[in-house]
Amino acid sequence: MKAVILLSGGLDSATVLAIASQQSCDCYAMSFAYGQRSLVELDAAKSLAKKFKVKDHKIISIDLAQLGGSALTDTTIAIPEQEQQGVPVTYVPARNTIFLSFALAYAEVLNAQDIFIGVNAVDYSGYPDCRSEYIASFQQTARLATKIGVEGREIKIHTPLIDLGKAEIIQRGLELDVDYSQTVSCYQANDSGEACGVCDSCRLRKEGFVAADVSDPTRYQ
Repeated sequence: MKAVILLSGGLDSATVLAIASQQSCDCYAMSFAYGQRSLVELDAAKSLAKKFKVKDHKIISIDLAQLGGSALTDTTIAIPEQEQQGVPVTYVPARNTIFLSFALAYAEVLNAQDIFIGVNAVDYSGYPDCRSEYIASFQQTARLATKIGVEGREIKIHTPLIDLGKAEIIQRGLELDVDYSQTVSCYQANDSGEACGVCDSCRLRKEGFVAADVSDPTRYQ
């Protein structure tokens, strides 16, 4: 079967790609240059796509920096170094809806009936578009808004990590031969791919490796 994999280059999406590959999917990866602070994650995505022998890897350019509203796309908003309550300033408005819409379009073009995304509702940063309720809502959109859907077939949104803690995700990825040293999760990694070690994403990643009781291969600044 053909599957579209949303691949950021981070820890979660790398694990999802490995899971889809294990299921004997013909994987078509999709990444985004959306105006984020650090583009080095796209280099990681390219390496992961090559390692897992995806059929095609598309990098879509969307300049969400023109809209701003997030510390990830607006350099005048500081990346927080302390855990935040509620929805943090690193939330990019409607990002997963935008990404899933592109993945949905690509799936229709490919005649694929599966999309994989690495959202997580356990160790997540308070983003509303990482919850199971949101995925269920978008699944309904996929049924109603596509040719495949109205013809009685279905494009299924797969979220294999949604109920896993970060340590469980890491353990699952290691079982599937994911090299986490080649992934970039940091919100403000430098051009060499070295993580800041202090942002929310780095904190969750560090805690995951500690809880999994495995060495953290992340390169820090």
